[in-house]
Amino acid sequence: MPKGSLQRDTVEFLARAGYRLRGEERSYKPSVSDPCLQVKILRPQEIPLLVADGSYDIGITGLDWVLETGADVEVLARLGYGRVRLVLAAPESAPGSSGDELLRSFLEERGVFRVYTEYLNTTCRYLESLPSYRELVGEPPTVVTPWYVKRGSGKVRVYLSFGATEAKPPEDADAIVDNTATGITLEQNGLRVFDTILESEAVLVANPSSLGGPAREKILDVAAMLRGVVAARERLHIFVNVEESSLQRLLEILPALKGPTVSRLSVEGWYSVNTVVKKEDFLRILPELRRLAQGLVVYEPRQVLLLGD
Repeated sequence: MPKGSLQRDTVEFLARAGYRLRGEERSYKPSVSDPCLQVKILRPQEIPLLVADGSYDIGITGLDWVLETGADVEVLARLGYGRVRLVLAAPESAPGSSGDELLRSFLEERGVFRVYTEYLNTTCRYLESLPSYRELVGEPPTVVTPWYVKRGSGKVRVYLSFGATEAKPPEDADAIVDNTATGITLEQNGLRVFDTILESEAVLVANPSSLGGPAREKILDVAAMLRGVVAARERLHIFVNVEESSLQRLLEILPALKGPTVSRLSVEGWYSVNTVVKKEDFLRILPELRRLAQGLVVYEPRQVLLLGD
């Protein structure tokens, strides 16, 4: 599981799925309520590669790091938290309204374009996809880290950032590629977004070989439990009492996972209906529910396991 900005949300998410951790504040190897699982806390940047090489069967990390590393893992579930955008940003005064226009302006006026980022591979792929890059540069950019320099075009240079990336422009960088949840930090540092490169969230990934081995069933169990938390966030569990004369109409308007459960009550001519509906569907059908039913009870479920889907 990931250390850093995703850690707290991951601990809460796992608890909703039934996996309670102990000692995660002090240890990188916390205990977990499921005796068939062992947990280790690592940086999200490392997790895709460690899962890909078989050090671990499954991992939770950001989709951005799966794409950045190009790790050979299977994404089993999008978990719906840790949502960020990976963006190209530059000072407010920078020319243009898109990444392509920004790049073209710097190349034509200054002959060089400098970008700082933690996402070297993603940034290079993005820049090379721009029409102005293909027209004015052609070859891959030069990539600069403290340990090596990957020589390419001197016109475009991509530098590895170790944090505080927003502070680099304009003295050290013409632009940055960084993740943002709200954009507030960028604005506070006098930057504006020119392009959204990708959208990311926490994901559950698995080693392909583990999926074909003896750990397969346990991996699928974990995936089902985590997907159940995601599904529960989108749904409500409702119970309603309805007279027999209104039952058929009620069943017609009720969406459900498979079909609502209908039970006869002790009072003659009355039924109880129990089902799970999407939150947006509930708001849509609420006016008619009020007319047709009595005794409406609404719960927010902790999990909804869509078994067999």
